[in-house]
Amino acid sequence: MKSIQRVVLPGVLLLALAAPAAARQATTMTQADVQRLQDNIYLAERDIQQTRARDAARATQLTTELDDLRDEVIYLKVKLRKERTLSRSEWADVRDRIDDLRFRARGDAPTSSSSSSSSAPRSQASSTSTASTTPLPAGSVEIPSGTELDVRLQGTLNSGTAQVEDRFEATTLVDVNVSGRAVIPAGSVLRGVVTNVQPATRTNRTAKMTVSFDQVTVNGRAYPIRGTVTQAIQGEGIKGETGRIATGAGVGAVLGGLLGGFKGALIGVLVGGGGITAATEGKEVELPQGAVLRVRLDSPVQIQAAR
Repeated sequence: MKSIQRVVLPGVLLLALAAPAAARQATTMTQADVQRLQDNIYLAERDIQQTRARDAARATQLTTELDDLRDEVIYLKVKLRKERTLSRSEWADVRDRIDDLRFRARGDAPTSSSSSSSSAPRSQASSTSTASTTPLPAGSVEIPSGTELDVRLQGTLNSGTAQVEDRFEATTLVDVNVSGRAVIPAGSVLRGVVTNVQPATRTNRTAKMTVSFDQVTVNGRAYPIRGTVTQAIQGEGIKGETGRIATGAGVGAVLGGLLGGFKGALIGVLVGGGGITAATEGKEVELPQGAVLRVRLDSPVQIQAAR
């Protein structure tokens, strides 16, 4: 009897240990899954081209949405390669939005209410999004999707030298407050990644670079985020204003009241659709150290509140 136990018990332990690993593998997507998203992007582009012949304005709107989705697929590809894991829910969200875009390009009706709910352009979804309804862990505060924050680059980014998957850092200029509490204090570090880059060449005269933010560190703890750059300004535009920013000027003051409208716009680049394009043909995209970027959170972020 004891010999049987010696044989059976190790086998049971191995099965018990293998089960969680198998469950993790079942919920983690692969590069093949991301490739399917890229294939769907290609099919969506073809659908939009067919739409253009009968409705050019609609095709242009859909192309803008497709550019955002293309950047998100690249982001997922980079994330999977770097972190070795990608949740099914995150993958499925992008897949459903691509499918919905294809439905609208062909003039079909969405197949489900979930697809319909994700059909709005990202800019519209950001402005109307709310916090998730899932109960939060004790002591956590959720920053809703669509929240914007201003960050200062700690180094220089140039489309002529940057490579896809390059990492960089930026620091927040003002507190991000939720219900009167500073959830992300000024000076917190955001980690960014270059998800797409097209240097200026003889054949491609328009340089473009897409950067995203995937992590914020608050009080020594790192949290995953999904952040898209929506505006950029010269770092020199806020010299002498550090004190006013630190004393609660608030998110938006850097690009608004302190700079007086477009006075501080970063010369030489255009920001749109999540990407940054050189304003002058043949020039590289140049984001100097100290440049300020406005970052929009594209998904809710749960932060452990300071006690």
